[in-house]
Amino acid sequence: MDADAFHRSLTVVDGHCDTVLDLVGRPLSRPGGLPRDFLKRGSFGHLDLPRLVEGGMACQTMALFVEDALVPDATAETHRLIDALESVFDRTDRFVQVTDAAGIRAARQAGKLAALLSIEGGECLGGSLDELRAFRARGVRMLGLTWNRANALGRGVRAPGPGGLTDFGRKTVREMERLGMVVDASHLSDEALDDLLAMAERPVVASHSNARAVCPDDRNLDDARAEAIARTGGLVALTFAGAFVDADPARVSLARFLDHFEHLLAVVGPGHLGLGSDFDGYTDAYGVVLPSCADLPALTSALLARGHAAETVRGFMGENWLRIFE
Repeated sequence: MDADAFHRSLTVVDGHCDTVLDLVGRPLSRPGGLPRDFLKRGSFGHLDLPRLVEGGMACQTMALFVEDALVPDATAETHRLIDALESVFDRTDRFVQVTDAAGIRAARQAGKLAALLSIEGGECLGGSLDELRAFRARGVRMLGLTWNRANALGRGVRAPGPGGLTDFGRKTVREMERLGMVVDASHLSDEALDDLLAMAERPVVASHSNARAVCPDDRNLDDARAEAIARTGGLVALTFAGAFVDADPARVSLARFLDHFEHLLAVVGPGHLGLGSDFDGYTDAYGVVLPSCADLPALTSALLARGHAAETVRGFMGENWLRIFE
């Protein structure tokens, strides 16, 4: 099989990146950097429109994340991040906002690249379900309940102490399910994830998490919780962030990333895995799986070279995300 031709035939969907912060001059992948033009091919960072096209992307999920220092103004700041992204849409007809799988497919058929909006951390809700509805009205279709910290919805994985979802967190999950929004479990504490899995009536995703059995970081999923996510009909999307690939940056590589893929493939099956790169959400000091989104064809080639069936690769690279966004 011609791996490059096969890659070009795929509907590639990435469930998470932090590139919106680059647009406003607060990049996570290179702290202290200046704003960069998403429409021009960059020589730094991981992701921009020309490199997405080069890498064969069909839909890039654009996460809206508010850093610790800005949490007191999280609602307004998240709206400002959407404003920044909308200014990109206004400047090109090649990058278009979508809200579902049909929009992704239509954009690809038209030769355009789709963008789906997500939020990383429920601080932006300010304790109000009206804010959740307001963000949905602006096109947000996925919400990560917490980042690493605790908030009004529950406890993130790095927050000290016990505790899972709060009453407001449970109400938020119920309203998201009613609105048809995807609940994202990445960054939840184990207790909060257990609470979510106990109540979920629709598919749950972990948009950028790897296998704890391969790299024992609490940000990764243990097998039982990964399997429980799959039982909701959801998926686990694997991340390139080096700290969650291997504790030793020297061991971080595409091959090591595939160790996570193969472990989770055995745990959840081929229909419950996806890609959640976290491009522009980490520094390369922790090791590099792929230099940028332009290198995504190498991932498809490596999966095929390790003997994985074409349909397994097709699902992982995008079709499983399309099922979720259906």
